[in-house]
Amino acid sequence: MTLLDRWEALGRPLAHLPRWAAGLVLVLLAAAMVWSVSAANAVDAAERGRIAAKAQADAKTASATAATKPKSADKGKGDLALYDRIAARVAAGEGYYAAAMDEQRSSNYPTRPFVAVRQPTLAWLQALIGVGGVRYLEMGLVLACLWAANSRLTGQVAVPERLAALLVLMLGGAAVIVPSAGLIHELWAGLWLTLALLLYRPERWWPALLAAAAALAVRELAVPFVMLWLVFALAGQRWREAAGIAGLLVLFAGGMALHALAVEAGRLPGDPASQGWDAMIGYGLPLMALARLTGLLLLPLSLAAPLAILPLVGWAAIGGRLGLFALLWCGGMFTMTALFARPENFYWTQLVLPAYGIGMAFAPRGIGELVARAAGKVPLSS
Repeated sequence: MTLLDRWEALGRPLAHLPRWAAGLVLVLLAAAMVWSVSAANAVDAAERGRIAAKAQADAKTASATAATKPKSADKGKGDLALYDRIAARVAAGEGYYAAAMDEQRSSNYPTRPFVAVRQPTLAWLQALIGVGGVRYLEMGLVLACLWAANSRLTGQVAVPERLAALLVLMLGGAAVIVPSAGLIHELWAGLWLTLALLLYRPERWWPALLAAAAALAVRELAVPFVMLWLVFALAGQRWREAAGIAGLLVLFAGGMALHALAVEAGRLPGDPASQGWDAMIGYGLPLMALARLTGLLLLPLSLAAPLAILPLVGWAAIGGRLGLFALLWCGGMFTMTALFARPENFYWTQLVLPAYGIGMAFAPRGIGELVARAAGKVPLSS
């Protein structure tokens, strides 16, 4: 019996904690929720200050050049405006790399290192079916995720928890109704990774692999999901599955090598370089991101930040491969964001959405089990 088999046999892990361990988890959870308020507010204030300073600098630049710059030369600001211009040029028949490099250069976006230029896959798809067509595909992905979640959770959690999970998942996928949804690489990748998480079956793993491949094709930040999956396959001694995952990673590495060569070929000596990804901002950044990118946006940040922690408890509570994988994947992405992302990279967190929010449906049961074990009782779920 492998370690994963033993974990699966354990059932709901929080219901088996010793009394002292359950009490410690509750104390740490309460401390984290209190701390999250100041941490998220500090990052949010710094990011808003940066945006205001940049807007002021842009306004001064625009004012200084207004007399010589024709209005027709004005371009929309921000990442989505950039991707929209690139998509329009590719749809008009221009090569992706020529269009992307020129637009990033003229908008003072970095082209070094090569990952600063997005992979061409989404732009090619936009040229084929339009930005609106991509958005409709994303709507279809939300429906597919709902179907997969219902199928995966049936029999594993109580009916009220399953219905709550479907509701949270539907709300988490509501970003697809935004007209610009078809331009957002992270939204596309996050939906495919959520589908991969929910589709996985030990006896039929290849549909999940195809979903993960669709995410990798658009955003290289999907790699941690696939690498974690490889670790699970190896730990479970599932050699054919591991070989399939390794093959996908090899194909991805080859594609990224070609992407790097194409970016290098189109680079000019004066092209701007990225500031790097070593900001070390801390966990306040992913908490702030969750408060901005989910339905928690409707709540004050001081309430949204503590609530954003609870899905971790929920995923830990349901146990099994699904719960452990989701817990490690989401926690790992939050750690990567906390260590490497700059404040404006908060959208990295979208890679775990809407999957992460599903854990909120299981959090009440998890907290109940912790309280019962801390009180010396045996919870009903055990």
